[in-house]
Amino acid sequence: MNFVADLHLHSKYSRAVSQAMVLPEMAKWASTKGIDILSAADFTHPLWLRELKIQLEEASEGLYALKSQADKQKQPLFLLSTEIASIYKQGDKLRRIHNLVFAPSIETVEKINGELTRRACNLLSDGRPIIGLSSANLLEMLLSIDPKIILIPCHVWTPHFGVYGSASGFDSISEAFGDFSRYIYGIETGLSSDPQMNWQMEELKNRSILSFSDAHSTPKMGREATVFVSNSNRGPVGSPSTPATPRVDISYNDIAAAIKREKSSDFRIGYTIEFYPEEGKYHFSGHRNCKVTRGPDQTRQDGNICPVCSKRLTEGVLYRVEQLSEGQLEGNMEAKISANGIKWYTDPTKNHPPFVKLVPLLEVIAEAFSSTPSSQKTNTAFVNLCETLGSEIDVLLKAPIQEIEKLTGPRVAEGVEKVRKGDIVIDPGYDGEYGKVKIWNEEKNQKTEDQDSKKAQLGLQF
Repeated sequence: MNFVADLHLHSKYSRAVSQAMVLPEMAKWASTKGIDILSAADFTHPLWLRELKIQLEEASEGLYALKSQADKQKQPLFLLSTEIASIYKQGDKLRRIHNLVFAPSIETVEKINGELTRRACNLLSDGRPIIGLSSANLLEMLLSIDPKIILIPCHVWTPHFGVYGSASGFDSISEAFGDFSRYIYGIETGLSSDPQMNWQMEELKNRSILSFSDAHSTPKMGREATVFVSNSNRGPVGSPSTPATPRVDISYNDIAAAIKREKSSDFRIGYTIEFYPEEGKYHFSGHRNCKVTRGPDQTRQDGNICPVCSKRLTEGVLYRVEQLSEGQLEGNMEAKISANGIKWYTDPTKNHPPFVKLVPLLEVIAEAFSSTPSSQKTNTAFVNLCETLGSEIDVLLKAPIQEIEKLTGPRVAEGVEKVRKGDIVIDPGYDGEYGKVKIWNEEKNQKTEDQDSKKAQLGLQF
């Protein structure tokens, strides 16, 4: 039994977030994308918490479903979580860390919000509040409220707000959390790194490597996810199941135990679904406004000063990983193509679960149609594929290529096949600029494209 989880999302009450990020829309998109458990998001915001209390009811211990959903067995579940930004002075340095917090109940959430308010934290300012508590003091406060709370440093390599970020003020979890680092059971990779880039960190060898989307809009949900697998399900990796029935067979405690890697747990982390890290906004070093970008080799050769404005470049995640890691990026990972043509990446030491890298289906369809991810044509094809073949994750990881071709034409089918095999090209992102994916690295004959598009449109008229 598999449960696909995206436990880092934001609500309409966070800055730079779509107003469509409300519970019913999040649940609808979760079903389309194949997400079984999603973050209820931003529980520290009083107005959003009021919506959570009105619209949700407990369906399993610590997991919630929409009251409006008639069949709770077939609908996605919500886990109570929020992102908190800690900005504070420690020693002679300014420290800036973002942490993801999971809570086991509404009652616990109310206690957390009450304690933060008592400490003069302005929770109404943003769905992701900025507080003056250190990461260690925040975790100490949370555990004193409820020992079942879990705190996970999120997007750990992001330059300005990740615990390993070049401008965050820290180089390690132990430095950031001190004596409370023993309660940090896992980290979130963030879009600009993948699990392999984290495997060489000594302090992460016995911690869980988690991936979630950090989505600010519904279409971005599920671009990264963590799949929790029942320990009774020991089938081959690479065959994601259809949504679990009934879904209430998993609880908050099961998820917590899997993250803690408890041997007695009924669940474990089976694998993670990853954004290509090159597509993330901070993979390479650079300056967006100056249009300067540098990979690690060039950064070592030419330094970290922008040749245009003479200011320090925003340091890239890949360069930072090489600075802090104990080993080399090469040689610590195995890659194999599964029977259904999917490239899986595994840890040779078997210490961490495998992962797969994917390109969001909307992007695949958009490039196939020479369109945009937000166009009507792209979205019509997306919905048709997901409704017919199960979900976005099913299309990307499970559906026969022939079935995809029948619905949308050979161009989309070829794109999905290339993504599965990792046969793509990416211009790496830098300094807040997303990387640019190119599935086809050569110009196709325009006549062929037109023919494929016509075939696809004919297939969409059913």
